[in-house]
Amino acid sequence: MPQADTLRLGSLCTGYGGLDIAAEQTFGGSLAWVADNDPGASRILAHRFPGVPNLGDLTAVDWRAVEPVDILTGGYPCQPFSSAGKRKGTEDARHIWPDIARALGVLRPRLAVFENVAGHLSLGFDTVLGDLAALGFDAEWRCVRASDIGAAHQRNRLFFLAWPADTGGQGLARRWAARTASHRRHLAAADPVDLGKHRARTCRTGRDEPSARRLAAADTARVGEREPADQTHPVAGSGNARQVPCGGGGQPADPAAVDFGEYGPAVARWESALGRPAPRPTDAVGRLNPPFVEWLMGLPTGHVTDVPGLSRSAQLKALGNGVMPPQAVHALNLLLTTALAGDFAAAA
Repeated sequence: MPQADTLRLGSLCTGYGGLDIAAEQTFGGSLAWVADNDPGASRILAHRFPGVPNLGDLTAVDWRAVEPVDILTGGYPCQPFSSAGKRKGTEDARHIWPDIARALGVLRPRLAVFENVAGHLSLGFDTVLGDLAALGFDAEWRCVRASDIGAAHQRNRLFFLAWPADTGGQGLARRWAARTASHRRHLAAADPVDLGKHRARTCRTGRDEPSARRLAAADTARVGEREPADQTHPVAGSGNARQVPCGGGGQPADPAAVDFGEYGPAVARWESALGRPAPRPTDAVGRLNPPFVEWLMGLPTGHVTDVPGLSRSAQLKALGNGVMPPQAVHALNLLLTTALAGDFAAAA
């Protein structure tokens, strides 16, 4: 088995690389290639992951000519399934799961990690599971909220793992277990209502996002095409900041100048988790401030907003479309805990 630092990751619908950051934190390894044809995302990827090839439009790739990888990730478009849209499902032109399934069938990674909105569970996810089974993959899935780790917004998302049923993903699961043995006992117990397998159980869905209650004066237009601005309000529970990557520096708000009102406790909790103060929520003309959204997403300061030549609208689109790395790390830990005790253990 290759060492952790030789694990190869391939990324579909990469965006700013949030799901890949989480996968690297969880398993180790490094990106072998990415695939995203959005101009803004491509600019971010070229800046943050120089030298990593971008395959562009994944629907046009000949996967037989692509370097195999150990882990495949993908936060594929949610518009066909999101309650914020028309929910056309498989009839939506943006439904590209069949192309992802095609890549999965050719590449056959040891493990695949995917993310989408919770609304996918009630629309189209049965097709995904059927395709995985037809390809010989088993799966585990779970809904995780950003607020579960102390974030200031709920951002309910579906995360799922897939692995070849004939070989099992136990090798990578054991690697993860060895890397996380000292803190896994602190993980929240899995709620059986929120878990699922091919064979049984369903996952509570609800809406992708709660009803909108947003920061005063924040212009939420053009936050992102993938999902509207998330709710930002005090959420019960202290959360778990242990796995949140804490970037240095920061773009702090002046505490004397910003009154977050009813959102204060949620903002303060996330400030404590990240170890840096919140940037101002709005800019000088009252528009939503991209560094504040970047901070909400738990990204290192400037990961998106410091990319040269990236317009404000492109920044907000990328941030709205992106995967929140600390949320994904938490989801992976929960999923792997369950999988290691179930299918992975059975295949060992």
